[in-house]
Amino acid sequence: MLFGRKKRRIIRILIVEDEPLVAFDTEHFLTAEGFEIVGTLDSVADATAMLAADSDVHLVLVDLNLADGSGIDVARAAQAGGVQVLFVTGSCPGEAQTLAAGCLAKPYPQRDLLLAINAIEAVLDGDAPKRLPAGFNLFARAA
Repeated sequence: MLFGRKKRRIIRILIVEDEPLVAFDTEHFLTAEGFEIVGTLDSVADATAMLAADSDVHLVLVDLNLADGSGIDVARAAQAGGVQVLFVTGSCPGEAQTLAAGCLAKPYPQRDLLLAINAIEAVLDGDAPKRLPAGFNLFARAA
């Protein structure tokens, strides 16, 4: 019998990050892990426009502080479209629990980002997450 990976629920990810090196590293890492990156954007305006145009985004990774505003606005747009949000930021905003599935504190090791995505996916599948990384808060919104 062959053992394979479980089919993922989260495949298509939008990255919203205004630090070019962080954005590039995140995109490269997640692509290598088998995710499809639908876009890597650095502004609220571009992210909300993409969310309005592309209804097949599964997860938005969004920084709180962006060049043209707040990642909270991106999270609201994602939530309105039924898209899960993971804040990746230095400080988790107070309203994160009502807008996002979770919040991962920067800086973080890449494997912690993968564990956070896996935890959100587990909750969406009705399972308990196997392991939560340090600096990660999983919210009831993920359920």
